[in-house]
Amino acid sequence: METLFKNNPIAMNVFPKTLMLLGSGELGKEFAIAGKRLGCEIIACDRYPNAPAMQIADQSEVFDMSDNGLLQKIIRKYQPDAVVPEIEALAVNALKELEDEGLTIIPTANATAITMNRDKIRNLSSQELGISTAQYAYASSSNELEEVAPKIGFPVFIKPVMSSSGKGQSLVLNKNDLKEAWSTAIDCSRGKSGKVIVEEFIEFNLEITLLTIRQKDGTTLFCPPIGHKQTNGDYQSSWQPAELKDELLEEAKKIAKIITEHLGGVGLFGVEFFISKDKVVFSELSPRPHDTGLVTIISQNLNEFELHLRAILGLPIPEITLISPSASRVILAKDTYTSVRYIGIEKALSISNTNILIFGKKSCKRNRRMGVCLAKGKNIKEACHRADEAAKLIQVTSK
Repeated sequence: METLFKNNPIAMNVFPKTLMLLGSGELGKEFAIAGKRLGCEIIACDRYPNAPAMQIADQSEVFDMSDNGLLQKIIRKYQPDAVVPEIEALAVNALKELEDEGLTIIPTANATAITMNRDKIRNLSSQELGISTAQYAYASSSNELEEVAPKIGFPVFIKPVMSSSGKGQSLVLNKNDLKEAWSTAIDCSRGKSGKVIVEEFIEFNLEITLLTIRQKDGTTLFCPPIGHKQTNGDYQSSWQPAELKDELLEEAKKIAKIITEHLGGVGLFGVEFFISKDKVVFSELSPRPHDTGLVTIISQNLNEFELHLRAILGLPIPEITLISPSASRVILAKDTYTSVRYIGIEKALSISNTNILIFGKKSCKRNRRMGVCLAKGKNIKEACHRADEAAKLIQVTSK
């Protein structure tokens, strides 16, 4: 078959660039906005029509991105300068074949394949790179889970090996809840995996995301650490900067650099850690902007999406500056609606130094993330309070 990408121009200082997004949710939408501001052409792909990024993209495609043949067909149709995955459930073999022909995959096809599954990134970090993680094991059936979990010791987390935004994970206190945790994990799993990860519960003081940027010249940059809170593995709030000892931050940077250098490629990575007393424990990694990093839209001179874009295009990043202590709080749907509207935005915006992002999702299920409130303050406490109060004032209702 004729190859189309041998002279891929992504490294050339010529604009506009054509970027294809695989996944077009709220994070993809913000990346698309950053791309449009620099004159890029954006092709937004997802499994459902009118996804958030599609609403501002130049062109869009709706198809099953886990289908090897379909994915190759759509990419060849547009011949983009780079493909930017924004979700986990992708036909990674198709990406590898196209990368071998010269197409730029962000960060790389191999990094996409490793990080789409918790088992692969966990095995890489703990077994190959010798990085400290929680104790873990795997189970491929409900019966096997009942054998494995007591060996780790209760309480344990049960997680699908592949999911989005932490969906499908359960904290299990005793063996009586294992069957339900198995069903929850499998039902929420992305792709075709029938395996779960059984993970030690770690008592931690703080959970952080360290946004790590790999540039074309090989250098690595870091954003100030972001603290965050989750419920059932799904992000609820975040703040920047997170307060931790200098030596712990340096250890987190060291670990993040080891992992991202091993994965290779360019772009921004969201690297998650547990900070447990005086110990840094690696948790997870996303090779793309992170939901907890939405706070950077208000907190930094360059937000995580602009940093991702600049790294991809080989553009300078002279400095990353924290503007103000800042926080985010998600806006959740409380019920299921086939069409939605929002009440209370004017009240929320009456709070000083507060902004709102409505993602543009046309329907919702209970607890679906529909937007986020962002706020600045003279300190983290004030910023968090403002973001929380703004989110309480907004209701998602049926049209």
